[in-house]
Amino acid sequence: MSMVNGFTPDDAARLTEQERRLVERRERLLGPAYRLFYERPLHTVRGEGVWLFDEQGRRYLDAYNNVASIGHCHPRVVEAMHRQAQQLNTHTRYLQEGILDYAEQLLGTFPSDLDRVMFTCTGSEANDLALRMARHYTGGTGIIITQFAYHGVTGDVAELSPSLGRGMVLPSHVRTVRAPDAYRLGADNVSALFEADIKAAIQDMQAHGIRPAAIVMDGIFSSDGVLVGPAGFMAAGIAAAQAEGLLYIADEVQPGFARTGLNMWGFMRHGVQPDMVTLGKPMGNGQPIAGLVGRSEVVDCFGRHMRYFNTFGGNPVSCAAGKAVLDVIQEQNLQQQSHAIGGYLLEGLSRLAQRHACMGDVRGAGMFLGVELVTDRVTRQPAAEQARKVVNSMREKGVLISASGPLENVLKIRPLLTYTQEHADMLIEAVDTAMADIG
Repeated sequence: MSMVNGFTPDDAARLTEQERRLVERRERLLGPAYRLFYERPLHTVRGEGVWLFDEQGRRYLDAYNNVASIGHCHPRVVEAMHRQAQQLNTHTRYLQEGILDYAEQLLGTFPSDLDRVMFTCTGSEANDLALRMARHYTGGTGIIITQFAYHGVTGDVAELSPSLGRGMVLPSHVRTVRAPDAYRLGADNVSALFEADIKAAIQDMQAHGIRPAAIVMDGIFSSDGVLVGPAGFMAAGIAAAQAEGLLYIADEVQPGFARTGLNMWGFMRHGVQPDMVTLGKPMGNGQPIAGLVGRSEVVDCFGRHMRYFNTFGGNPVSCAAGKAVLDVIQEQNLQQQSHAIGGYLLEGLSRLAQRHACMGDVRGAGMFLGVELVTDRVTRQPAAEQARKVVNSMREKGVLISASGPLENVLKIRPLLTYTQEHADMLIEAVDTAMADIG
């Protein structure tokens, strides 16, 4: 399966001889499972702030990477890692204060009933651990996800990620529900439909002798096409699932850490109470660190019966990076900046939609935006080819975004949290020019 906006062998003719050799070397050494962005893959050699630089020194405005969300090679994070690496870097089976200081600061950003944290290296590991805990706590195996979800790449979690491709066959204990798509289902309908789909999934599990364990949801439904509103639409469905004994695992790997603006965590937009929250991607601004935050009742039930150890999860250098990220977000008011600049971007892109008929819907929360492209606003026929052209056109113009969604027609825009209005204007102008290019 080719990735949305992914490089394919058919694109090789567009490359220079040097680029072709690099692509061929990569495939020979790394194999075919890896994917590259863009028809003409970007050869990055340096990052600084909101910019990435290629091997020729050309800079690209980064409006996609959610890992270095506070800026590429942020000096506070680099210094924290450097300082800690000079002192100590080992596993969590020794007493260390750094992990505890970070844990207290991190938990302080959550509701008080989410009072335990466990550390991993990746969001995939965090989701894998959450599934283990849910099964242990409930005694069930049944899981509910959305139809085009992505939750990671470990064995168990990949089976909950239908967006990985047609080769990913869902196991018998997994049920899918429609993503709450306000554009296609109607804003007034999504909450009731979401709740009804969840109840139907639970009933179907029970009819087949499957005991439900958890519902796993990315609160901004990023792989489903960046579905952000209306705020609160998840509440009834999640409450229905929890009433039936399912644990709600809020996958915050993409919407977390101030990404959605008004709230530190995406689930907060919907007035829901997770049993566990999984974290990853921007947590260390590039240093691999992820984790699980949960209710002590759930975490302790698991811990009383199981040892958990992750060689690199929660190591001192990663915790130092994580703490530096939180410090920067809090000290520089990046959550408020995400809300303000995100709103400015939403308004600017919405104005563009008045001039470009292909822009069927513009939606966003903070610094997470989606632009759904259609060939006809009445029929809402998806414009996947146009989305691919826009993404590649913007790459050539020096601005990086991507595309997502089951129909492959949603521009996926995730600016770095440190964007200023000047950067936002550059992004809006690039979208405008790219949309004009496709007619």
